[in-house]
Amino acid sequence: MPGLNQRSAGQRSSRQLARWLLFGEWRAHPMRALLAIVAIAVGVAMGFAIHLINAAAFNEFSSAVQSLAGQADVQVAGREAQFDEAIYPRLATRDGVAVASPVLEIDAALSGTSAAARGTLKIVGLDALRAGFISPDLAGVPSADRPYDVLADDALFLSPAAQAWLGVAAGGTAGGTVTVRAGTGDVALRVAGPVLRARSGQRIGVMDIGALQWRLRQLGKLTRVDLKLRDGVDRAAFQRQLQADLDRDYPGRFTVGEPNDANQESRNQNLSRAYRVNLTVLALVALFTGAFLVFSTQALSVLRRRSQFALLRTLGLPRRALLRQVLLEGGSLGVIGALLGILGGYTLAAAALALFGGDLGAGYFTGVQPRVQFTPVAACVFFALGLGVALLGCAAPALEAARARPAIALKSGNDETALAGLARIWPALLCLGLAAACAFAPPVGGLPLFGYVAVALLLVGGIGLMPRLAAVAFRALERSPGLRARHSPVLALTLARLANAPGQASIALGGVLASFSLMVAMGIMVASFRVSVDDWMLHILPADLYVRSGGGTGALGPGEQAALARLPGVNDVQFLRTRPLSLDPTRPAVTLVARDIDPADPGRLLALVGASVTPPPGARPAWVSEAMTDLYGVRPGQVLTLPLGGKPQAFFVAGVWRDYANQTGSVIVLRRDYRALSGDADVTDAALYAAPGTPVERVEALVRALPFGAALTLARPGDIRAVSLRIFDRSFAVTYLLEAIAIAIGLSGVAATFSAQTLARAKEFGMLRHVGVTRRQVLGILAIEGGALTLLGVLTGFVLGLAISLILVYVVNPQSFHWTMQLHLPWPLIGGVAAVLVAASVATALVSGRYALSGGPVRAVREDW
Repeated sequence: MPGLNQRSAGQRSSRQLARWLLFGEWRAHPMRALLAIVAIAVGVAMGFAIHLINAAAFNEFSSAVQSLAGQADVQVAGREAQFDEAIYPRLATRDGVAVASPVLEIDAALSGTSAAARGTLKIVGLDALRAGFISPDLAGVPSADRPYDVLADDALFLSPAAQAWLGVAAGGTAGGTVTVRAGTGDVALRVAGPVLRARSGQRIGVMDIGALQWRLRQLGKLTRVDLKLRDGVDRAAFQRQLQADLDRDYPGRFTVGEPNDANQESRNQNLSRAYRVNLTVLALVALFTGAFLVFSTQALSVLRRRSQFALLRTLGLPRRALLRQVLLEGGSLGVIGALLGILGGYTLAAAALALFGGDLGAGYFTGVQPRVQFTPVAACVFFALGLGVALLGCAAPALEAARARPAIALKSGNDETALAGLARIWPALLCLGLAAACAFAPPVGGLPLFGYVAVALLLVGGIGLMPRLAAVAFRALERSPGLRARHSPVLALTLARLANAPGQASIALGGVLASFSLMVAMGIMVASFRVSVDDWMLHILPADLYVRSGGGTGALGPGEQAALARLPGVNDVQFLRTRPLSLDPTRPAVTLVARDIDPADPGRLLALVGASVTPPPGARPAWVSEAMTDLYGVRPGQVLTLPLGGKPQAFFVAGVWRDYANQTGSVIVLRRDYRALSGDADVTDAALYAAPGTPVERVEALVRALPFGAALTLARPGDIRAVSLRIFDRSFAVTYLLEAIAIAIGLSGVAATFSAQTLARAKEFGMLRHVGVTRRQVLGILAIEGGALTLLGVLTGFVLGLAISLILVYVVNPQSFHWTMQLHLPWPLIGGVAAVLVAASVATALVSGRYALSGGPVRAVREDW
């Protein structure tokens, strides 16, 4: 029993000592601990919030897609957006089919003054007598006095979210109608009631399929056919046989699959995966900065308390207990920061979903209104990430504290010896070499994972080189004949310390390097993308006026096209038609663009990448986007098969062009070839070139005066650029926020590191005062040190940030989004942040120096008596 009591008393004493050391350090330097906690909390919060937002949006989007698919066993869809309904009787009468439900989905252009703001409404046309067996949730609910509205030719049933979005209610009043565009005409549909069980936030309308075909000029067209199989039919075998039969009779025209199968799931997810992963990686930038702040906090704390730890070791404290103590101090910062980050991330996700929507402004999940849901597994992962980063940051200081010899550590002035391990150069060079190798690695699963690894290795390698770089740079300055000739004692003392204490200098430099290099990299990436988009629009928008029929169901027929071409004062008109095409069932649809273009000079309208290839005589030319080369392996000179007019059609790939509008790929063909193959003479857009001397305002007035002018949307190139850049800025709002957070944390880290180092050198300043150095000269030393260290960190951070930006611009973005861009350096932003960093470090050094000198020289060195 006495042994147990002694052991219990020893454990209580150890716990009490750990608490004293922990809370004593926090009370002595609360600001350093607070900054490290905030940095970790911000990193965890941003990463967790982005995960919650995208998980909520994707789950809601997938659920909305599932509700549209209903309970079908098999779906037959066309490679083109729509197909002829003549296939329906064959499917409905096939052996094993119990019910076949035809479906027509249309994104109807909304008419009215606010149509541009509202966009399009998805309307699903169903056969009410058959859809009840497969898609009962989509059934319309008519009023009791009009039970046959489900078959009426003007009845539209809206989900609650669509009713709220459009500001209409069910009923026959004026407020209960929705006007949509059909060609250049308007069609008024009566809101007859709600959809039976639409998901929360899902904006859809449902009406009779025959009425939808007739009203919106889609006669004979279907989007898909849902099949319900008889009991006992093997679905997999039925699906394989049906696909084989359709491929034999209609080669390359139809795809057969299960609703919401793995392929469709991956199609929906891949649309936003790269965007989501890139945002998450950028969020971890703050977490990385937090890891370094933990490292600098614990390293400075260990250096300041080396003699205290040595005394505890001499009095019998085991080495393991000391190691555990330092890890406890760093881990406690991680625990508090991670917990605050989880709470903040959930709050931030809820706010972002309410303000920006589930796509954070990127446009991937339209028509859904997700709600944030707390996910314990993800919360545990991000908590472990925050804690792990903190433990990683304090691992090196903890090992140094445990390995230090008490007899040596008790002596003053051996701080630089403790940091000698930081001067090893081979780990840093190894990291830089691995980063260079990873930068040339291909993507993994469509994601630039090796690119992210290269960025991380560059950061680690760059920070690892700082002690050697600081020693070389400041020793070279110390030996410079020009500086020696000035005989300035303040400058001599400053350079001598910086040259002979590279370890302590590297701790301060590392904070500047980490924050500034990441800011430079993100700033260059965003600026390069924005400038590239702007230059791209300048190239592809050479006309004086652009006319759009409204999109969706809006279209310009041959008569309207002729009227535009005959306008006085119009020198030339070029027409354009866009529609989706499915080239691979496992990938999202690509965009087919049929436009008037000169095959001999395609570069006049297209931002070509590389040289064009002249098509052989009789071949139909096509120009593919960069995404097509990555996703489908299409190269100039090859033959690309496109499903048009119900048949596979061969096109010769004449070149590759840069397309920032379509991440999933686009193909441009001549409009005359498209019209001949598909029989579709309608267009969606027109580009008008004013005759010399004719003002654009007159052309606008003439277009608006046309009988169908009210149905058109007019825009000048400058207006389109302005709107597009606003959309760009909204999409990158989170990136701008992350960049601002990185700068704020970097500034705070610089201030905390310099103030801690200055306060820890009180004895050094006291000794300088004893040998005759004045208070003003000491402050001058600190100001020069702060400015010189930050300036070196800024210069090195710029070089490192530029290298990281090259990986982001030329590796990460092409592998993520399948387009290239030109490099652009935002000099005002870089120069402004650099100046603020230098000024902040000088000011912090001066303020901290005044505090460190306030106790007087005798008091500062009393511990050495």
